[in-house]
Amino acid sequence: MDRHEIVPADRCASMSEVRAGIDALDRELVTLLARRLRYIEAAARIKPSRDAVRDEWRKADVLSKVETASRELGVPADLAARLWEELIEYSIAHEFAVFDELRS
Repeated sequence: MDRHEIVPADRCASMSEVRAGIDALDRELVTLLARRLRYIEAAARIKPSRDAVRDEWRKADVLSKVETASRELGVPADLAARLWEELIEYSIAHEFAVFDELRS
């Protein structure tokens, strides 16, 4: 096996294959988080006022979509809810920081 080839989870025969798959997925997740943060920064640039940064309707909308996706994909809903709650709150704080920095 090429050391860069990732074996599907249901075909893993060793812990090294499992770990390689997890490591590859972790890298993809971090890459996706970086992309998501760029959109948060774009929001900070586009929003007209600081009052628009925290949008409880949007937060509820995102959490609802995550709940639906987690059900469809067989991800425990409580895990997804906890992760996204943290992600959203971090994103809001980051957006405030970028918003303030852009306007200082």
